[in-house]
Amino acid sequence: MGELPPGGLRAAIEITQIVSMPGGILQRAEALLEPLRRIVPFEGAWLSLLDPERREQPPLVARGYPAALVRYMSGPGGVAEIELLGLNRNSGATRLADLPVHLDEVRSWADYLAPAGFRGGLVAGLFTPDGRYLGMLGLNTDTAAHPTEAARDLIAALVPVIAQAIDPMRAIGAAARIIHDAQAAVVLTRAGRTLPLHGMPPHRLLSPGSAVLTVAAEHLADNAEVATFLCPDGGQRLARITVISCAGQPARHLAGVLVVSPPGDLHGLTTDDLEILGLLAEDRSVPRIGAALDLPLPTITDRIAHILTTLAAPSRTAAVMRAIRRGLYIPRPLATWGARRRQ
Repeated sequence: MGELPPGGLRAAIEITQIVSMPGGILQRAEALLEPLRRIVPFEGAWLSLLDPERREQPPLVARGYPAALVRYMSGPGGVAEIELLGLNRNSGATRLADLPVHLDEVRSWADYLAPAGFRGGLVAGLFTPDGRYLGMLGLNTDTAAHPTEAARDLIAALVPVIAQAIDPMRAIGAAARIIHDAQAAVVLTRAGRTLPLHGMPPHRLLSPGSAVLTVAAEHLADNAEVATFLCPDGGQRLARITVISCAGQPARHLAGVLVVSPPGDLHGLTTDDLEILGLLAEDRSVPRIGAALDLPLPTITDRIAHILTTLAAPSRTAAVMRAIRRGLYIPRPLATWGARRRQ
């Protein structure tokens, strides 16, 4: 990078400091505008996160633009334009005058920006330091004299920092690491896909197609902020699955984070007990539980009495509530009673 634009060093330092600023993504996105304005004296500014499953990019901030442009750039048309220009593949920043196509062929410019009085600007695909594409930065001016080449080069150097400031995976990763003895984690998307979480290994229980993903998705669909349950993990082992909702954060396609950890204290409950609690949570009757577990009714009745004593619960309903709250149950889709009976 060559000579810095006037005030560029101080602005770059402020942008770097915003990465560790307390608050959420929206607050950091807003805070980025002032130092960015000192690098590029913009009249319009755009920061967005991509929703790849709906092919949308709703803005975190959009300043100074016509409402029609915001609608266009937020939707599939705007996403397609970014792909056409290669912004989702190439890091760095590009001035509008340096785009590989004539500006009259770019709909956002021809139909919205130019008629609104904009004359210059730059765009940058936002890539994190580990190479993930997050969304787009756009700055537009009312003069062709800006942005300068020096401003473009400084913005290009700051792209990974800006991306880090608005990266939703940072908060998600922090939430996952709160779980005691967390061993593995993935992020579950709205469409049921899984995404890796930086710094956390994968786990076979969280593989695509796993029943754990289905159970977790059901909890998230029920608007659970946090849910925890147990899952057989081969042989006699159990694993604890904790589901943390991502609802309310700007990356709308991210549904929740799933964390695998040791089962913890089972309070003397056996695997059969935990599976019975999973069936009781579905309001199954004793005969249906006996049929599912292939056990005689007196045995089921005895196990339920043991469960009530162990959980110090006065009733089955109270036992189920306490089991769900503590994550002391195996959901029916994860139960392995048939396999155990055949052993």
